[in-house]
Amino acid sequence: MCVFRSRRVVLPDGERPAAIHVRDGRITAVTEYDEIPAAADLVDAGDLTISPGLVDTHVHVNEPGRADWEGFDTATRAAAAGGVTTIVDMPLNSIPATIDVAGFERKREAARGRCHVDVGFWGGVVPGNSAHLEPLASAGVRGFKCFLAPSGVEEFPPVSESSLRDALRVLSRARAVPLLVHAELPGTLRPPGNLDLVDRRSYRTYLATRPESAEVEAIELLARLAAEYRVPTHVVHLSSAGGVAAVAAAQARGLPVSAETCPHYLTWTADEVPDGATAFKCAPPIRTGEHRDALWVGLRRRTCGMVVTDHSPAPPSMKCLDTGDFLAAWGGISSLELSLAAVWTAALGRGLSTVDLSRWMSRAPAALCGLAGRKGTIVTGAEADLVVWDPDLAFTVVADRLEQRHKSTPYHGRTLRGSVYATFVRGIRVWQAGKLDQGYQGRLL
Repeated sequence: MCVFRSRRVVLPDGERPAAIHVRDGRITAVTEYDEIPAAADLVDAGDLTISPGLVDTHVHVNEPGRADWEGFDTATRAAAAGGVTTIVDMPLNSIPATIDVAGFERKREAARGRCHVDVGFWGGVVPGNSAHLEPLASAGVRGFKCFLAPSGVEEFPPVSESSLRDALRVLSRARAVPLLVHAELPGTLRPPGNLDLVDRRSYRTYLATRPESAEVEAIELLARLAAEYRVPTHVVHLSSAGGVAAVAAAQARGLPVSAETCPHYLTWTADEVPDGATAFKCAPPIRTGEHRDALWVGLRRRTCGMVVTDHSPAPPSMKCLDTGDFLAAWGGISSLELSLAAVWTAALGRGLSTVDLSRWMSRAPAALCGLAGRKGTIVTGAEADLVVWDPDLAFTVVADRLEQRHKSTPYHGRTLRGSVYATFVRGIRVWQAGKLDQGYQGRLL
């Protein structure tokens, strides 16, 4: 038996001194701080915080096929460094995409033996693959993801309302797995005018191409479909005040609609994004301050229930870092290693606690992917996935020191609070003091 203890253990009902008893990778009891069996191995974190390991349900690993963008080794190494103990991999941008069982098997084979934290998988919904959805659910995907707007890769095209209805008819018969949706309607997106005349380095130019209305109208469509089919529908990377209001309206009607947001939307505003700084490009875009404030209100009111990264890496050439061309650059921000500190730093001064952080980044994502009670919480019977961290310690992000495959990040040079000291997966220490400890302990879920 091993016992972890701290004067600051983050439990579902509050933070307090406690001892976490672990046997065979699972929590067998949570007791008072001084209740330590004589024969137990003790991991004493002192005044450092012990929280449930983060569960990140929005990660693009891209292997197989685009491992030069990101692979399972580097992605899960970054996760371990950031206190993330479980990721769920998106069905794109790998080749093949996870849109049938054969693609799923290719994905699992690529991941097997290469992961430092536990990994689950989403399946994909694309036009014409409705017959593959039930077999994929039976094979073990934890739900499905689709795009309403172009995804950026040709092997994962967006769905029309008609294709989406085909999928929802199938999912309404399947076991209760969620449908995750990139919620921007393509007809509402606004291509720039004459490309020879617009300033392609201007962030405002890019921001204008993806207005708030594209997100709002997409969520309203999803609400209508949720009312009809009653399939749990989850809006990924919520970015706007109107989007928060649309989700709240759906929930007020009792519809099974949920939402997430991402660290970058909670950290920056459009006014802080310099022209040419394509490391900031993502879709939907980082918006103005009133949208950021609305997202925080949505989290406080639980309209938006979780924060995950949308870790979406690409080689530096695709980010157009040399030209600063926002219109040509790949949209994606990689923050697996930094998400805990980024969100905690952004939350400071807003009257929020480590318990709130744990609910957004551990317990709620675990519930979304069907792992409630097993992952993302410190309770008897859960797996002993833990992060030991210092909420008070500040550090400055140095991009070249990050564990992700490509080091580009808008967080470079930013001072964050909340330094991860150690990460445990099922009680095994996989990260400590800035380096991998016992690697390749991750399991496929």
